[in-house]
Amino acid sequence: MRYINLKQEVLKTDLQLFADEISGLLSKGTALSYKSSGDSYTAVAAVKTIPAIGSDPEKVDVTHLGSEKKSYVKGLEDSENLEFSIIYQGKNFKDIHALCKTGKETDFKITYPDGMEVTFTGTPSFKFNGAEVNSALEFSLVVVVSKGPDIKPAP
Repeated sequence: MRYINLKQEVLKTDLQLFADEISGLLSKGTALSYKSSGDSYTAVAAVKTIPAIGSDPEKVDVTHLGSEKKSYVKGLEDSENLEFSIIYQGKNFKDIHALCKTGKETDFKITYPDGMEVTFTGTPSFKFNGAEVNSALEFSLVVVVSKGPDIKPAP
């Protein structure tokens, strides 16, 4: 039997070239954070749901008396309040409670597992959700959006 020595070559591959070929992205690892001052964000613990981001533009009616059909142009977008469901863990509620008590606008960031980021500014408030038999206690962080949301695609 004869043995052949093969020279191995290392191929340099940029895996990002294949990034568009994913079939989907699992939401596990999505994080919500805020910063009230300074440059660093503070993570919100035990976030259960992230709301839909973005809004539909209003329709502005531009139909005139000579029109055969109604006509519209794109109007302004109305930012919806963003409501995040959070599992109550004591400390995380104290942190959000203190943040809301300031009554100040706060910068928020949602980071998705692939690196996509959504940033927005708004005034936070909270509400404690109802309690049910054999279920986790939850509260909601509600943000009245004043700026954004701005979406930065994954790198």
